[in-house]
Amino acid sequence: MHHYSDSLMAIRWHICHCGPARQPRGQMKPLFDPAAFRLPPGISHVCAGGETAALRAHDEALLRYVADKSSGLPGRTKQEAEIEAARTGMARLWGVDRADIGFVSNVAEGVSIVAESIEWQDGDSICIDANEYPSVVGPIAMRRNPSIKLRQARGSEPDRLSACVDDSTRIIATSYVSYLTGERVDLTALRALADKVGAMLLVDFTQASGYLPIEASLADFAFSACYKWMLGITGVAVAYWNRARQPDWVPASAGWHSFAPGSRGYDPLPPLRPDAMRFTRGNPAHCPIYVLNSALSYLSGFDMQDVQHHVQTLTVALLDELAARQIAVMTPRDPARHGASVCIASPRAQAVVDALYGQGIYTWNGQGRIRVSFHGYNTMSDVERTAQALRVTL
Repeated sequence: MHHYSDSLMAIRWHICHCGPARQPRGQMKPLFDPAAFRLPPGISHVCAGGETAALRAHDEALLRYVADKSSGLPGRTKQEAEIEAARTGMARLWGVDRADIGFVSNVAEGVSIVAESIEWQDGDSICIDANEYPSVVGPIAMRRNPSIKLRQARGSEPDRLSACVDDSTRIIATSYVSYLTGERVDLTALRALADKVGAMLLVDFTQASGYLPIEASLADFAFSACYKWMLGITGVAVAYWNRARQPDWVPASAGWHSFAPGSRGYDPLPPLRPDAMRFTRGNPAHCPIYVLNSALSYLSGFDMQDVQHHVQTLTVALLDELAARQIAVMTPRDPARHGASVCIASPRAQAVVDALYGQGIYTWNGQGRIRVSFHGYNTMSDVERTAQALRVTL
């Protein structure tokens, strides 16, 4: 297991005290080689929170999948090897055991599998932020017989979830980094809060994995889409089952792939797979997993602490630029409390995003806010170009 608490504190201090202020803006180089990505010339691609630019190496991964799919049973054997390679790569990225990693089609499916496995009682509740991502909340909130009470934290105080937790809390559900505001939560504090009342901690790492060091073992269950900072595509999401914390967990439904290989007959029911692949009810999404392997191979060449420092240097710089221009943001200024995105509330969000796109600046819209998100291929010139365009357009 990797434990990042001390190193994260050091990085936060460095970003706060040594990052943008000491970084020569004109000399900053991208951490990732832009030529490795499908980035048109002259484009500032600052929408990683929506979709990242694709790696050119994915072309080979896609062709390899098509060739393997066409190769009969030996091709299926190669597809299964890709799955195991992806599990190994994700385990390395998240600092957990390979057996704790499985795959689902999307985050909502993974949360649904967990939600339906719990024996809910009348009066049970979950604790969430009022601005939590729908895929984290919907699978639980829509349950009936019994219905589950939603205890929602509001405001911007770092410890606001603590006021919602009590003995009725079965799950604290959270995104590590908010899709809406870019705020990053303190997972260590939430783990302690969950333990205090005997609740599970369920985490969505979608807006964090691929540029932040991830300590997935703080969660009981965790999920992540793969098409953002992890540089993959849609169709597959990572599912993490903390078998040390939840050794007796059993899903309430299964498909052929959930059962142990070689199972035949139903009297008695065959055993489930002993690891997190019991999340995967049918064939895994082989094609997206080939691409995920390509992405993980690329990311493995970088220390996530270096990616975090690069990305947050840009994020802090944009926050400073916007503050100087008196443009209000939704994102906390403290680097320890935000990720790679800067979010700006605006009733004209779509018009602004469209106007910036016309200038060759790819940002993102949704929920009445403009989101600017950085990754390793961005530089300070993207910050300055975006800040100037926002000043004129907002």
